[in-house]
Amino acid sequence: MKMQQILDIARARGLQPGRLGKTGLVRAIQRAEGNFDCYATAYDGVCDQHQCLWREDCFAAACRPAAPVRKRLKPRAKPLLTRKKKPASI
Repeated sequence: MKMQQILDIARARGLQPGRLGKTGLVRAIQRAEGNFDCYATAYDGVCDQHQCLWREDCFAAACRPAAPVRKRLKPRAKPLLTRKKKPASI
């Protein structure tokens, strides 16, 4: 299912999609409908929800590797500036 269709379904259910991705948005819709928020968790291809609207996409999403999480790098310490001392004037 295309993201625009999912956004339309979310808005029809009274949800504010915000910046949620496809997985988060589908899970929010599932919770709003009173269902388990299990989208993309059928890792073994097993699901007992045969009438689920998301079933096809769910299996495909569960097989995809998760996007890598970027680690926040610590800021590097600024190098100490060393200045040469001026010779004392005589």
